[in-house]
Formats: sequence, C-alpha cells, structure tokens
Amino acid sequence: MDLTPLHLSLKIAGIATVIVFVAGIFLARVITRSQFPGKRIVESLLMLPLVLPPTVVGFGLLYLFGSSGPLGKWLLHWFDIQIVFTWTGAVIAAVVVAFPLMYQSAAASFQTYELNLENAARTMGASRWRVFWTISFPLAWPGLLAGLVLTFARALGEFGATLMVAGYIPNQTETIPLAIYFAVEAGDRDVALFWVISILVIGFAAILWLNWWSGRNILRFTRDNRR
Repeated sequence: MDLTPLHLSLKIAGIATVIVFVAGIFLARVITRSQFPGKRIVESLLMLPLVLPPTVVGFGLLYLFGSSGPLGKWLLHWFDIQIVFTWTGAVIAAVVVAFPLMYQSAAASFQTYELNLENAARTMGASRWRVFWTISFPLAWPGLLAGLVLTFARALGEFGATLMVAGYIPNQTETIPLAIYFAVEAGDRDVALFWVISILVIGFAAILWLNWWSGRNILRFTRDNRR
C-alpha cells in the first residue's frame, strides 16, 4: 500500500491549518474591532467560499493561478513558480475553502466578551499586543479551538477545489479524498475502504486530542488570568 496520499494530506492540511488559523484570527480581530464603510461587503466576500460549490472555488483559483491567469502568469514570469498541478495549489485550495470556518469562529469568539475588559487594560498602560495575549486570546480560546478543529477537518477532506487546481497526479497531488475517488472509479474498493477508514481515524484522533488538550489549557489560562 502506497502511503503517499496520507503524507500529502497531512502536510497539506497541516500547512493550510496554520495559515488559516493565523490569518483568520488576524482578520477577525481587525474587522470585529473596526467600523468602516463596506464592512458587511468585506465580511460577505470572506465568507463566500463557504456557500459556493468547491468546483466553483476551484475554477476561480484555476483562473487566477493558471499559466495564463493574472497571478499565475506573474509568478511564473518573475519567480518561475507554478501553482497549478502542484501540491502548493492543493494548499491554496484548502486555505480558501477552510478559511470561512476559522474566520466565523474567531469573529464570534471575539464578540462573546465585553470590550470594556480590553479598554480597561489599555487605560492602565497595556499595549495592544499584551492585551491580545493576556485578555483577548484566553477569553476567545474555546471558539478559536473549535475553528482550528473545523479548519483541519475541512482541509483534510477537501476534494473539489483540489481536483480543479492541483489535479490528480500520483505521488505529487494525490490526497486521501482523491485516492478514494479514483480507487472507486478503478473498481478497487479495498483501497478505497482503507483510505476511508484512515481519514476517519485521523479525524477522530484530532478531535479527541484537541478536546483533551483544550480542557487542560483553558483551565491553565483561567488560573493565569486570575493572578
């Protein structure tokens, strides 16, 4: 059994989760704490991949990053970087489709506590960075953790956009969902069942570990803030 799809899926989902986690928290923090014209439009654009079919998202990325697309042509000409039909394209697809879940969770988390707590800390001389790490992040952590789990699961199971952007190239872009689909197409149900069980085990293990880890860390954050 070739385990390349497992390695690729974990690498792609892991990288995409880190990118989405950082970007989602940053944008959610900035947007929820700001008022500007067109705020609702910006939020709607950020959430748009959540309601669009993955193939539509994949087509949009294919248009942007293709060899004749605006971004793809620029990257290829100036940096000799090709995104389409590479595992990097799969990472970009996973980031785009999973981002709304992290953003929505982070934005909701930053709105669950009173803004006066942050303002009080700022009036006592605390910097924005310190306020974020000592007040905002601990209070929002349960929701951020939920977004992290959803992001990883969504990135791990991404199929449509990945197929459009990265294609199906064995040992290069063959993630577990693609391996399942093409194994069924080839009539190799044993291989498909193996990968189905694998992705179920990975998803369950991730949720179980994160629930255990979050319970310990939420208690630790609470104790630290009381001090």
